[in-house]
Amino acid sequence: ISGIALPRARFGRATRWLLAAGAILHGIAFTRLHTLPNPPQLTDLPSALSLAAWLAVIVNLLLLRGGRLEGLAVLVAPLAFLSVFYESFAFYAMAPPVAAEAGSWPHLHVILASAGLALLGIAGLAGMLFLAEDRALKAKRVPALRRGLPSLEALDRVNATTIAMGFPLLTCGVIAGMLWTQGETGHLFVGGAHAVWSVIAWAIYLALVVARFAAGWRGREAAACAALGFAFLLFVVVGVGAIT
Repeated sequence: ISGIALPRARFGRATRWLLAAGAILHGIAFTRLHTLPNPPQLTDLPSALSLAAWLAVIVNLLLLRGGRLEGLAVLVAPLAFLSVFYESFAFYAMAPPVAAEAGSWPHLHVILASAGLALLGIAGLAGMLFLAEDRALKAKRVPALRRGLPSLEALDRVNATTIAMGFPLLTCGVIAGMLWTQGETGHLFVGGAHAVWSVIAWAIYLALVVARFAAGWRGREAAACAALGFAFLLFVVVGVGAIT
């Protein structure tokens, strides 16, 4: 936040280094946790969220190399902090091991779905920032915008790129989850709450992909849909996932 609020370029550079340091420490801690004698299950919700947040920070760092997108860090970094905070509190709530019959599908499901969540999360956060900047510009409050905030064109490109990459990963994650279910129950789809809501979230993103790339949606419409889609996906993962 300081890197955006303070106008000097060196503070913007410090933002990148701090975010990179956080990603390195996060990766080391996550790796060490899963080398313990009794590691937390990757399929646990806290671990999955931590993985998704770590991947989102890495994506944010890669985007920073292509332009002035420090403004996204203001939204990404707090979510990454909350995911680590949540995992630290839930560390001792170990889940039972997954069924051996499921093979590697559970971990593959979590990795792919977390990667999809990370990219679609970046798209949603870019959409939120786009809407905020667009509203400020229309209200002629340009001086209120800081120099570190991305342009509307840059945010729209981020939105398109991350959706184009995130949706296929989410799709593969859903398929891996169905194969996991088949390994445990013998059926691809059992109709549980988490499975049903996940399919609904996937269908919403499918509609967004069609609207964005086939119907040519851009700007406010695409930003609003990406933001709402991510909010719904987060509800499915955190809300429904915590209940089930």
